[in-house]
Amino acid sequence: MIDMASIVAQFRDAFIVKYANRLLPGHLNALRAIERCRTADSGELRVRCTECGRAEWRPLSCGHRSCPKCQNHEASRWLDRQQAKLLPVPYFMVTFTLPYELRPLAWYFQQKVYTILFACAISTLKDFGLNPKHLDAAMGMTAVLHTQTRRLDYHPHMHVIVPGGGVDKRRRQWKKVKGEYLFNEFALARVFRARFLEAASNAGLSIPVGVPHKWVVDCAHVGKGLPALKYLARYLYRGVITEKNILACRDGQVTFRYIESGTDQKRTRTLKGTKAGV
Repeated sequence: MIDMASIVAQFRDAFIVKYANRLLPGHLNALRAIERCRTADSGELRVRCTECGRAEWRPLSCGHRSCPKCQNHEASRWLDRQQAKLLPVPYFMVTFTLPYELRPLAWYFQQKVYTILFACAISTLKDFGLNPKHLDAAMGMTAVLHTQTRRLDYHPHMHVIVPGGGVDKRRRQWKKVKGEYLFNEFALARVFRARFLEAASNAGLSIPVGVPHKWVVDCAHVGKGLPALKYLARYLYRGVITEKNILACRDGQVTFRYIESGTDQKRTRTLKGTKAGV
């Protein structure tokens, strides 16, 4: 297995030179954290055996969410908390995706764009749920931001886990959806697009020319919800790639393995060690 820290150490300087004007402070912090993880630079803890009395210093983990060695415990705790909240109803995963033309805007104004993405996606789903023509009830949901594809290309999108039902506050009763259908995907996309563009404009962001009229929103039935939560937990507290999927690092290139979306087939991809995911 190839260590991520060794890859960072090999390509860090050239990477920083190449993308000097595009890197954010968070990227540099992630690189520093990964390189020093479980070394003395991350701090040390003195441990002692209570039986034989032997003591030694052990390096600490960096704790950064982008580090593939860290945060497994936090991901497991999050999954346990979410699993305890699951209701005995069908669940849906709704995915809101920003079109390709907006990715540069999202990259340079991440805090603003991601905040707008969350607000518009959640409000769209809540209003669809409150519509008497649909569910006529207040819905709960869990939303998680993803910023990469499985191929590690920059691709901001948001997954929302939604139970198939909601609370009718007037009657103080639970109302559930029928079957494996929640909302029309095309209608969700139209409303989401209009709200996002309006909010982005109001926030002072310049909308690029050529933004498509049709956006993509996917609404899929995911059974009782646990498989979807496990999928989100893999990326919530850990980096976007695990070290076991890094296959080779030679001649200035890194080869990794991923699962192709749609086919679930194992694929490999080789990139230059200094290539950014944007």
